[in-house]
Amino acid sequence: MSDIGYVRTEMLPEQDPPASEVGIIGWMRHNLFDGWFNSTLTLLSVYFVYKILAGLVPWVLSPTWDAGSLAECREILSALGREGHYAGACWGVIHERWIQLIFGFYPSELHWRPVLAFVLLGVALAPVLFADRVPSKMLIFSALYPFIFPWLLWGGTIWGSVGALLGFVLGWVVYTAVSKSMSNLLGIIAGVLAAVIWWLVLVGVFTSAMDSILPIGIEPVESRKFGGFMLSITIGVVAIACSLPLGIVLALGRQSDLMIVKYLCVGFIEFIRGVPLITLLFVASTLLNLFLPPGTAFDIILRVLIMVTLFAAAYMAEVIRGGLAALPRGQYEGADSLGLNYWQAQRLIIMPQALKISIPGIVSTFIGVFKDTTLVSIIGLLDPLGLSNAIRADANWNGIVWELYGFIALLFFVFCFSMSRYSMYLERKLHTGHR
Repeated sequence: MSDIGYVRTEMLPEQDPPASEVGIIGWMRHNLFDGWFNSTLTLLSVYFVYKILAGLVPWVLSPTWDAGSLAECREILSALGREGHYAGACWGVIHERWIQLIFGFYPSELHWRPVLAFVLLGVALAPVLFADRVPSKMLIFSALYPFIFPWLLWGGTIWGSVGALLGFVLGWVVYTAVSKSMSNLLGIIAGVLAAVIWWLVLVGVFTSAMDSILPIGIEPVESRKFGGFMLSITIGVVAIACSLPLGIVLALGRQSDLMIVKYLCVGFIEFIRGVPLITLLFVASTLLNLFLPPGTAFDIILRVLIMVTLFAAAYMAEVIRGGLAALPRGQYEGADSLGLNYWQAQRLIIMPQALKISIPGIVSTFIGVFKDTTLVSIIGLLDPLGLSNAIRADANWNGIVWELYGFIALLFFVFCFSMSRYSMYLERKLHTGHR
C-alpha cells in the first residue's frame, strides 16, 4: 500500500488574525455594520449626531465670557458675523453670577465656611464609602460631623451643637440602664423620651448657661441668605444621611410582630407615599408652626429638612423591605441556630445581605431626593432654579434661558452621575456570587 502523502508531520506557525476581525475595524464590523439594517441605522445615526454637533458646538464655543449683558453678547456675536437668536451662548451670565448660583446670598467673606463644611463632608464619608481603604478610627469623626456641619453653616455658639450631641448621649445612657434592669422595649421608649425632653426643654438652658460661662462661637448667618447649590446639597445630604437609618427602622417595624409598632410604621409609610412632596413642603412652610407653642422660632430650612427626610425615609423603607423579602428563609434560620438574638441577627447576617441586594434601589432613591430639592423654590427658598428666575429678572440678563439651565443641569448631572458610578463600584465590590 502506498504512503499517504497529504498527512502533515509538523505544525504550522501561528498567524495573526485577519485585520478585519480584530481591533476597532473588527468591532465596527460586528457591532455597527453587521448587515444592511445595522449599516443603515449606523449611517443615519452618524448623520443626526453630525447635525446636532454642527449646531451645538459653535453655540457652546462662544467668546462671550466677559460680556456684561445680553445686548453686549449679541454685539460680540454680530461682530463675528453670527446673527440670530441662537448664534451663540451668552456665557457672561455664568461668569458674572456663578458665585451666586453656588452660594446664594451667603456673605462673601464667609464662603470659607461652607467650603470647609463640604470638604469635611468628604472626610466624614470616606470611612463609610471606602471602609477597606480608610482607617476605621475615622468613624469617630464621622459620628461627630453631623454636629459640626450645621455649626459651620449657620454659625452662632458652639454649645448648641454640643447640646444636641448630649441629647443622643443621654438617650443612650437611659436606654442602656433601663434595658438592663427591665426590658429592651422599655429601654428604647425611655431613651427616646429622655432625648426628646432634653432637646425640647433643657438644651436651651444648657446652651445659655454654657455660653455665658465660656462663649465660643462664630458669626451667625440667617437661613434666608442660604441659596444656590449650597442649599440643594445641604438639603440633599441631610435627607440622604438621615433617611437611610430611619428607613431601616421603618422597614423592620413594618415586619415586626408587635402590632402597635407594625401598624404605626405601615400607617406612616402609606401616608407619606400617598402625599406629593410639594404638599409636605407647603405644610412645612405654612402649617407646621401652627402646631408649635406661640413664639416658637422654627427655622424654615430645618422644617424643609424634616419633611424631605421623612418623605425619603418612607420610600427607603419599601426599598429595604424588598431586600429583606428577597432573602431566603434559611438565613433567618441560620441566625437562630447560632443563638443570635434579633438585633444581633439583623446586624451581622440579615441586614448586610438585604442592603447589598437593595443597593440599586437605595441609590435611585438618593438621586431622586437630591433632584427633588429643586422643589423648595416653590415655597420661596432660593435654590439654583429660584436664583435663575431672579437672575433672569435683571434687565441685563432678561431673555437668558439655556445658559443658566444648562449650567444648573450640568452640576446636577455631575452629582447624580457620581452617585450612580459609586453604586456600580459598590455592587462590583460586594458581588461574591463567584466565590
